[in-house]
Parts: sequence; C-alpha cells; structure tokens
Amino acid sequence: MQDLKTAMPLLARHEGIWEGHYRYLDADGKLVDEHDSRLICRLPETGPYPYHQTNIYRWADGRSETRDFPAVLRDGRLHWDSGQVHGWAVEAPEDRHHRTLLLSWLRRDLPDSYLYEMVQISDCGQYRSRMWQWIQAGRVRLRTLIDEELVSRDWQGH
Repeated sequence: MQDLKTAMPLLARHEGIWEGHYRYLDADGKLVDEHDSRLICRLPETGPYPYHQTNIYRWADGRSETRDFPAVLRDGRLHWDSGQVHGWAVEAPEDRHHRTLLLSWLRRDLPDSYLYEMVQISDCGQYRSRMWQWIQAGRVRLRTLIDEELVSRDWQGH
C-alpha cells in the first residue's frame, strides 16, 4: 500500500487537532445554523486506515454530535464511506502553492443532492478555511463556511 504522506503531502499538513466554527447559509446568504467544532485528523502508521478524521460538533444550546470518517487511499484519492456519507478527496492538481484540497461527497439521506468542498490551508499550516456547496436538484441549497485553527499536532490519545 502506498504511503499516504508520500501520495498526498498536502493532506499530511492537515494532521492534528483543529478548533473551528461552522456557519450554514441558505441560497440567499441568510444564516440558518452555526456551531463550534473540534476535528481530529490522524495519519496512523498502522491499522486498516491511513487516514481517520473525527469531527466533534458543539452548539451553543448544549447539543453535540460526533462523526467518524476513516478513509483509504485508492487511485491517488482518499476515499471514505462512513455509512451516511461517502466520497473522495484530492489535492488540487494545478495548485503550485500546495494549499488546496478538493472533496466531493454524497449523503445517503439526501439522494438528489451532492456536496463539493474546498479546503485552503495557510502557508504556515496554522489556519485553514473550508467551504461546502450543497447542490440539490441542480441548484445551490446551502453553503457552509468553516474557519479553523490548528491547536495541536499531537492527536495521540484522542
């Protein structure tokens, strides 16, 4: 199996624990939801998955949700299937600055929709911004804007 850090060096820069804030905007740009997040991005040296991401979401009203995304490397792409969500990620091929990841994913509970995500990491590797476009029946239904900061490179024990 090809080493993920060699195959996707930009993705390897995302390894660690990220704290952030998600904002969901409808097609007219109106805020419809927001929450804080903690994402744990792991590139374990052993085990069945060369990449494993855990997302922990926390709303101001006390609600929380945790989602896991173990992934495999296949055909030069990272692929995941967590049951409800499946998709792939690639490093933008023409990004000479090595800052951009592109993702495409589907949710099984929204069969006529798909999402595209763009992830930008800062040159220093301390900050990243992400944007999701939720397309349903061929039209933008929702946009998610995410701002994150790396709080630790050490994900061991999380």
